[in-house]
Amino acid sequence: MQNYDIIDIHTHTFPDPIAKQTICSLEGRSHTHSFTDGTVKGLSEAIREAGVSLAVVQPVVTNPLKTEKINRAAAEVNEHTDKTHVFSFGGMHPDTPNYKEELKRIQKLGLKGIKLHPAYQEVAFDDIRYQRIVGYAEELGLITLVHGGIDIGIPGEWASPRQTRILYEAVRPKKLIVAHMGGWQLWEEVKDWLQDTELLFDTAFSIGSIAYQEDFPKESRVKQLSKQKFEELVKELGAERVLFGTDSPWTEHKEQIGLIRSSSLPDEEKALILGGNAKKLLNL
Repeated sequence: MQNYDIIDIHTHTFPDPIAKQTICSLEGRSHTHSFTDGTVKGLSEAIREAGVSLAVVQPVVTNPLKTEKINRAAAEVNEHTDKTHVFSFGGMHPDTPNYKEELKRIQKLGLKGIKLHPAYQEVAFDDIRYQRIVGYAEELGLITLVHGGIDIGIPGEWASPRQTRILYEAVRPKKLIVAHMGGWQLWEEVKDWLQDTELLFDTAFSIGSIAYQEDFPKESRVKQLSKQKFEELVKELGAERVLFGTDSPWTEHKEQIGLIRSSSLPDEEKALILGGNAKKLLNL
């Protein structure tokens, strides 16, 4: 892995014994279909075929008592990164016991960052518990990636751009990535609330088509950013703040790379988005 031309900062995998069951459950909740089997092996094969240098797994902790177990499993994934080109962040829950000690352990394990998902964790992102976690992660030099905007399978606004702004004002993080271009389906609000911050953003599940199941009613389907709207948002936020992500297994790597490469953005900005920004952030 001498070269890191393309880095996918936002992917998901699940332990082999429960991957099939988890994928089926998530497909049913979101009315979409996946592009891998949800395993590290499946992700590794997908990125190799697409020419991706490194995929970063973002574990979601839904049970605070399982935080340590999930982070231990993440560290085990990273023992094989040279072979798989898959690297895992850790995960945190707002109710994780002894959150400071767990963040220190994450740092010692070399996980480089944490994933937060307010919708799945049923806590608004501006909650003081998230503020404390993000703040202490910053002190330790850890990256935080948080789901931004609506979740396709869960109703309600748990991580709106306004809520993200409240946390930003309280913590002033410099290593916080807000997924889905800052707020899935709330992109106009991203411009209003987050443009003048130092926040980072990823492209995961924001452009291209959504792989809806055929029997899902067309009138209930939503659209992603158009290529024009995506380019406008990148220009407003700054390409140096945008990182490539797929939300794999929920989008296909080749399609997502092709959408960015075929955009009207300057070549140097495409290079930053596809890998340059992540390489710098991950200190590769």
